[in-house]
Amino acid sequence: MAAGFMAGITEALLIVTPCEVVKTRLQQQQGIAKDALRYKGPLHCGATIIREEGLRGLWSGATPTVLRNGTNQMCLFWAKNHMDHILWGKTEGDGRQLIAWQSTVSGFMAAMLGPTMTNPFDVVKTRMMAQAKASAGAPRYSGFLNALTRIPGEEGLLALYKGLLPRLMRIAPGQAIVWTVNDQIVGLFERRQQEEEAAVSATATV
Repeated sequence: MAAGFMAGITEALLIVTPCEVVKTRLQQQQGIAKDALRYKGPLHCGATIIREEGLRGLWSGATPTVLRNGTNQMCLFWAKNHMDHILWGKTEGDGRQLIAWQSTVSGFMAAMLGPTMTNPFDVVKTRMMAQAKASAGAPRYSGFLNALTRIPGEEGLLALYKGLLPRLMRIAPGQAIVWTVNDQIVGLFERRQQEEEAAVSATATV
């Protein structure tokens, strides 16, 4: 679990947050005439944010992103091991390899836990990334805790779970594929290692 949490934190800080900021700002422009677009593309968007808001602008919403990705990865690794054990009686390191469809089922079910638990962080992240700090007036949300309390206070608790279904529809099938491929590749290398160890053992006894 700790490894999954740290992996999520690392990806959130190094890759996910700046890319999500750019993506969110670009998506906000949907429906605007092309000649009126503030951001002309990903590179122009990133450069504009840095110029107008400073380098930290690309890391707007870093706190909820770290909490979302860290918790999500932690839940995913934990849930996958438990799904394998509950559904198929497999424990980590037992030398058994699941067949492809078993890995698909386990991965799909395991991937539903993380997004359900972290959706409030995802909503807060999106709201914070969407507000341009260079715009006229003060930002709507002053920080992570302000957004986390203000959103349900103004819109109701269910507002923190907006977009959960699309997230599940995207993440669960994706992780099902990832774990299917992962389990098959890991199993292949484990079988080869076992065969090599058996060959070495047989040679040593001759």
